[in-house]
Amino acid sequence: MADAILTGIPVATGIAIGKAFFVNRNHMANLPRQIVASEDMPAEIERLHAAFKDVEKELTVIRAQVPEELKSHGSLIDTHLMMLKDPKLSGASEKYITSLGLNAAWALEKAVSDQEAAFEAIKDQYIRERMQDVRVVADKVLTKLMGVHTDLSAISGRAIIMAHDLTPADTVELQVDKIMAFATVRGGKTSHTGIMARSLGIPALVGVGRLEDSVHDGDLVIIDGLTGKIVVNPTEHELADYNERAALFEDYTRKIKRHCQMPAETFDGSRVMVYANIELVEEVAAVIDNGGEGVGLYRTEYAYLNRTTLPTEDELAEKYIDLAAIMAPRKVVFRTLDLGSDKFISTFGELNETNPAMGLRAIRFCLKNPQLFKTQLRAILRASAYGNVSLMFPMISGVKEVRQAKAWLAQAKAELRREGVDYDPDMPIGTMIELPAAVLIAEFLAHEVDFFSIGTNDLIQYSIGVDRTNRHVSYLYQPLHPATLRAIKLVVDAAHQAGIEVSLCGEVASDPFCVPILLGMGIDSISMTPQAIPGIKRIIRQTNMHDCRQLLKGVLECRTVSRINNLVMDNIFKHFPEEVTFFSSLLENDELPS
Repeated sequence: MADAILTGIPVATGIAIGKAFFVNRNHMANLPRQIVASEDMPAEIERLHAAFKDVEKELTVIRAQVPEELKSHGSLIDTHLMMLKDPKLSGASEKYITSLGLNAAWALEKAVSDQEAAFEAIKDQYIRERMQDVRVVADKVLTKLMGVHTDLSAISGRAIIMAHDLTPADTVELQVDKIMAFATVRGGKTSHTGIMARSLGIPALVGVGRLEDSVHDGDLVIIDGLTGKIVVNPTEHELADYNERAALFEDYTRKIKRHCQMPAETFDGSRVMVYANIELVEEVAAVIDNGGEGVGLYRTEYAYLNRTTLPTEDELAEKYIDLAAIMAPRKVVFRTLDLGSDKFISTFGELNETNPAMGLRAIRFCLKNPQLFKTQLRAILRASAYGNVSLMFPMISGVKEVRQAKAWLAQAKAELRREGVDYDPDMPIGTMIELPAAVLIAEFLAHEVDFFSIGTNDLIQYSIGVDRTNRHVSYLYQPLHPATLRAIKLVVDAAHQAGIEVSLCGEVASDPFCVPILLGMGIDSISMTPQAIPGIKRIIRQTNMHDCRQLLKGVLECRTVSRINNLVMDNIFKHFPEEVTFFSSLLENDELPS
C-alpha cells in the first residue's frame, strides 16, 4: 500500500506520475514575532519597505522573461506588481509597527489577516479567491524579511511541483518544460494554479491537506486530477494501475479534442450553443481552440481589482474592443460590474456592511454610483461596434432595477450618439437570474430584456441558504436540489413563453452528469470554462432529446437529492460506461453530514 493517499480539489484534469519537488513550504510556521523598541521602529519600517521594493524589482525582471506558453499570465504578474506599489498593504503593516511595536514580518502578517477577514465576508467565490493574490504577494515580501530562499535551479529534470502556494512568477522561474503537475496546500477552484495548469495542459490539485507533512522532495507521487487524489510512494500494483489510467485518459482527451469544433447537436437534431466563461482577454485562444462558440460570460471585475484608482473609459474600451474584435462574429456577453464591497475599490472608502453578500453590490452598487456605471456602459457600447456584443446585469431582484439600469444605458447611448461615436443600437440586453426573487418574477422580467442567463452558483446558495465554503454546512450545497431544479425550469419556461432565449453559466453547465437535465428543460445555451467544452459537446452529441425529457420527468418527480443524484448517475453510467471514469462532477456530497 502507498505511504499516503491525500485528497484535494482537482482544478486541471489528467494523471501525472513523477518525483516531487517542493518550491516552498509554509514558512509562516517559523514567522518571527517580536516586540520592537520604539527607538528601533524607524529601522524596522525601513526594512519593511525595502522588502517590498526588492520583491517589486524581482517581479519586474521575471515579467520580462515570461515564456510564450505563459504569455497570458503576464497580466497576473502585472497585478502583483500593482499591489506591491499600492501603499494599502505596506501602510497597514507600518501602522502595526508604530502602534503596537510589532516587528516587520509580524506586522505584515497582521495586515494580511485583516484583509483576509474582509474577503471572507464576500459572497462571490471568484472575488473571495482573489485574496490569494494578496497572500502570494505578502508571502514573497515575508520571505525577504525572513531571509528564506528556494533554489529553483536544483530541479535537474521534470518534476511534480509541490508548494504551499504558487504564483505565476514562481512558474516562470521554474521553466515550464520541467513541470509535470502542480499540487498546493492553498487555493480554490478559481485559483491561478488551476488557470496556469490548464494553460500548460497538466493536472493540478489545490487545497491539499497534509501535503507538507506527507510528501518529501524526491518522493514518487501520482497526481490524479480526475478524482483529486495524490498517491505518495505507490506500490507496483498501484503504479501499473495508474499508468494504464493515464494512457486511457490521453486517448480520451485526444478523441474529444478532435471533434470539439463540431456543433453541439443531439442525435435527433436539437442544437445547443456552447459558450465559454472568461475573465481575461488572453483566454480567447483557449475558447477557440476548445470549440467555444462564443463567450457566454465575460467577467468584467478583473480590471477593477487590486488598484487604487478606477479604470478610465478608454482603458476599459480598449480591452472590450480587443475582445469583441477577436471573437467576431462569435458572440461575447459582457456582465456589468459584479463587485460590491468598497474594500476592492479603495476610491469609495469603507462601507462596513454587516452582511456584504446581501448588501450594496453588483447592480445595486452600480445604480448607487452612476458615473462608474455609465463609464462601463459607454465602454461596452463602444466595443459593440466591433463585434457581436451583448450586455447583462447581475443580481437583479426586481423590474425597477432593470428599468433603472436600462435608463442609464439609454443615457450612455444618447451621449455617444451626440459625440458621433459608433455603437450597436440594437445590442441585446439581458439579466442574470441568480436570486430567488428573480426566479419568482421571471415572467415579468422576461418582458424587460432580450435574454436570461441563469447563474446557478449563486442561485443554489441563495435558494438553499448555504455557503458552500463553510465546512459546517457545505454538504447542503446540492446542485440538483429539487428546489433548484424547479427554479431553473420555471425560468426556462417563462423565458420561452415570452419568446426570449435562456442560457446557463454556473458550474452546473460543465457537469456532465447535469447536462442531460438542462437539455431536457430546453436550455438554449450553456457557458463554462473553456477546457470543459470538448467533453460537454461530446455528451450533447451522444444523446437525444427524448431521453433527456424522460430523465427530466423522472427527476422532477423525486423529492430528495439522493434519489435525483442516483437517477442522474444511472443515466450517465448507462450511456457513457467507458468514459464515465474521466468525468468529474459536483454530485459527490450526500444530503446529510458525515
